[in-house]
Amino acid sequence: MAHPLNAAIEMAIETAKNADEFKDLPGAGKPLGFLSQPQDAVIDRLMKENQAKPVAVTLKNEISVLYQSLKAETDEVTRKTLMKKIADQQLRLDLELEAMRKYA
Repeated sequence: MAHPLNAAIEMAIETAKNADEFKDLPGAGKPLGFLSQPQDAVIDRLMKENQAKPVAVTLKNEISVLYQSLKAETDEVTRKTLMKKIADQQLRLDLELEAMRKYA
C-alpha cells in the first residue's frame, strides 16, 4: 500500500527539479556508492538475471492480490478465509521487514 504522502513528495521533488535546485549538488551525475557495493555485486547480478525479487516485495504483491479478491468476494465464509490469509501474509511481511531493518 502506498504511503499517503507519496504524491506530495513526488510533487515537491518535481517542482524542485523544474526549478533546477538539484543541478549544483555535490556528486551530481555520479552513481550512488551505497547502491553498488562490491560485496553485493554477485548477488545483485544473480537476482537481476533470474528476475528474483526480495521476499518483502513478493509478500506485498500477494497481499495486494488478496485485498483485490476480498473486495470482489461476497460469500462470508470465503471473505473470512481471505481475511485470515491477509493477516498471515501481513505478519510474514512485518517479520521480514523487521529482519531487514535489524540485520541489514
